[in-house]
Amino acid sequence: MPSSAPPGLRFVLASASPARLATLRAAGLDPEVVVSGVDESGVRAESVAELTAVLAQLKADAVAATLDLGGQDTLVVGCDSMLELDGEAYGKPGAPERAVERWRRMRGRSGILHTGHHVLRLTGADRTVAAAVGSTDVHFADLTEEEIDAYVATGEPLQVAGAFTVDGLGGPFVTRIEGDHHNVVGISLPLLRLLLLDVGVSWPSLWATP
Repeated sequence: MPSSAPPGLRFVLASASPARLATLRAAGLDPEVVVSGVDESGVRAESVAELTAVLAQLKADAVAATLDLGGQDTLVVGCDSMLELDGEAYGKPGAPERAVERWRRMRGRSGILHTGHHVLRLTGADRTVAAAVGSTDVHFADLTEEEIDAYVATGEPLQVAGAFTVDGLGGPFVTRIEGDHHNVVGISLPLLRLLLLDVGVSWPSLWATP
């Protein structure tokens, strides 16, 4: 399959994450957003990295199933991120007390932020798939109790994987990153570029034009 996208390729991001959308837009892409609604609570896997891969696939497949393709060449990208600490998976804490407890475990230590990527290209009856997991080492500052309480009180850590951001209020609390910065935000642009090539789409072909 040639590595170029024909005119009219529909590009769908199967994610509700504002950070993922902002990252893609900053890189020149402007996908349509369709939220999957996948229930993640009962999903299990043998490793944290594999869990993010499974969830990314579930999200992409769920969104693809809802689309009225009408014969249009369509690209669907699903992603899921989790922090691995001591072999355990940490997604969105959801509640302040859980976010506080999470940061008490994380401070002064490092974890691995895994992001599963699942790309579907639907062309007529053909379905092409490419998938991979990006993993980035993240080192956290040794926060004081006051800093933890203040950060959690902002509400930002409650709805993000690992209870932290690098592109928001949590930035000063991350001392070092080993690997792709974008992967920590929620979508690895270099990895996604390779996956797109695998399904026959070149990155520049997706640049949004005025």
